[in-house]
Amino acid sequence: MNRRPRTGPHRGSLARKIVVLTTAVAALAVALTGLIAWQTAAHGAEQRERDQLARQATVLSRLPAVSEALFTGAQVLAGPNGVQLAVVAADGAVRGTAGPAVDRRSKAALLAGDPVSTTGILGGQEVLLVGRPGVRGGAVVLTEPYAVVTEATNQIRRNVIAPLVFGMLGAALAGALLARRIARPLVTAAQIAHRLADGERGVPAPVDGPRETADIGRALNVLDEALAHSENRQREFLLSVSHDLRTPLTALQGYAEALADGLIEPERVPEVGGILADETRRLDRFLGDLLDLARLEADDFRLDVAPADLRVLVSEAAAFWTGLCARHGVDLRLERPEGPVVVATDAFRVRQLIDGLVQNALRVTPGGAPLVLAVRPAADGGAELQVRDGGPGLTDDDVRVAFDHGALHERYRDTRPVGSGLGLAIAHRLTGRLGAGIRVEGHGPEGGACFTVALPSAPAA
Repeated sequence: MNRRPRTGPHRGSLARKIVVLTTAVAALAVALTGLIAWQTAAHGAEQRERDQLARQATVLSRLPAVSEALFTGAQVLAGPNGVQLAVVAADGAVRGTAGPAVDRRSKAALLAGDPVSTTGILGGQEVLLVGRPGVRGGAVVLTEPYAVVTEATNQIRRNVIAPLVFGMLGAALAGALLARRIARPLVTAAQIAHRLADGERGVPAPVDGPRETADIGRALNVLDEALAHSENRQREFLLSVSHDLRTPLTALQGYAEALADGLIEPERVPEVGGILADETRRLDRFLGDLLDLARLEADDFRLDVAPADLRVLVSEAAAFWTGLCARHGVDLRLERPEGPVVVATDAFRVRQLIDGLVQNALRVTPGGAPLVLAVRPAADGGAELQVRDGGPGLTDDDVRVAFDHGALHERYRDTRPVGSGLGLAIAHRLTGRLGAGIRVEGHGPEGGACFTVALPSAPAA
């Protein structure tokens, strides 16, 4: 058997994908953070310089000497570090090195007593312009070259680069650790699944870690148990089938060899021929049941759905089985309502279902006991079919496995008349195909088993 690889590609592929994914998400977050920081650096630097100029202008506007200069319109010199100073006198005159940057709108606002924070042009260069009204009229105006803001912005951006790089590296490391943590239980689960697929059973899966991985472990353990149970049932079923095939084949082979060797007296030839015919029919019935079960398991099983009167259907079935029941001394009874019981279903398949249940009931019903075939409308618009017998009935454990392949056949083959062991399994699968449900009671009104089929008014699509 070719075994699948369980390590290497699986571990590397899963871990690599998680690392790439987590690193990509972290990188996106870091990149967005860096972009926002990059864009806000200029705004923050400019706002910081404006606030500083505003504080300086406010202080200067309150100094006595500057207030006197504002009031008299005296000349005020420029400040240090590229900051230029100007005053707007009460009469509107503007003096000082920063004077050319003061436009009409800014001057009007300052003379009206409003603070000003804007930009202007001084000496052909863009400058920040901040003005504050004086306490005795006029105003103080400070300007600063925009290059100072640019330099501050670049400094902030340089300071941001290192944290972004370390953040990216940290994200990659965290992604690798996360990948290892996530991949370990998943790879373990994959390895266990491969072992189960290769036919190994009794492989315990760990049920620990996060809730999701623990759920996977529990699911694998349940799957392991279900596979083992199913394979055991299939093995038992195959053993039962082989036994049922071997018995008639042995009889056929023995009588055929006896006929070929001339060991059968001429007067016994008709008897032996009848035995051979019976065993052949038994084989044919068994193989037919196997084929029916295989067809029911196929995905392309076909139904011809049309309105059908179940009252007429059970009457026809009762007419067919009356003679056979009479030959076995069984009293076949029919229970049906006065009016029609119409549902949308496949009448041929329903008749097949009825015949299978009646045949199963007739096999275990002793002479003198009743066998009841009943139909009645259901409250939900559908209908119920019942096959009840006066046989030995079923135990609670029998009811639990009644529709399993060969379960009751194997259990009662030495104590009761049995068929192929597939009849009830076929009935159960057929009701499912019809969109119906079937249930069994171990002891019905007549003392034996009671099988009830609930047919809907129309099968689901």
